[in-house]
Amino acid sequence: MKSIIIGLLLLPLSLVASAGTWTVENDSSNVSFISIKKGDIAEVHHFNSVAGTLNDKGQFDFSIALASVATNIDIRDERMDSLLFEVDKYPKLTLKAKVDPKLLANLAIGSVTVATVDAEVALHGKKQKMAFTVSIAKLSDSHMLVASVAPIIVNADSFGMTAGVEKLREVAGLSAISKAVPVSFMLNLKQ
Repeated sequence: MKSIIIGLLLLPLSLVASAGTWTVENDSSNVSFISIKKGDIAEVHHFNSVAGTLNDKGQFDFSIALASVATNIDIRDERMDSLLFEVDKYPKLTLKAKVDPKLLANLAIGSVTVATVDAEVALHGKKQKMAFTVSIAKLSDSHMLVASVAPIIVNADSFGMTAGVEKLREVAGLSAISKAVPVSFMLNLKQ
């Protein structure tokens, strides 16, 4: 009986210990996008620097350092930095979302759930509301994976980046570059 009482008294302490801030691990997370040029030539690119936190109230704050774009061609990275993203004026993409804390608290270790998260994305001086369908896997009390279920389509027009796409097209001598870009992600969060 004494051990049951001690266990009940320690239960709130264990809940407090499990509540806390989750941090996106940059080295084991990935945000990638596909560019399409000349109508049907697709290439996969990614960003090398992402950061984010999810607090115990469900507030998720995430950012991408746009100058960390990696396309496997240095001159293209530089052109995207200066002509498309204009990193001197707009160095980051930021995303803010609210995740239901009960969703995460009720997720058992080893379980996976799918949820739709509404977010506000700020990019290139513009803000857009977007819905993300994500898969959330709780690997342990201190480790979680969050991944896109389907790519998110980011349209250059929505973020005032059409002129930048056109500049890239001209500089590269291409007939076309798609203004709609599929983006996928896998975020590794640890406490």
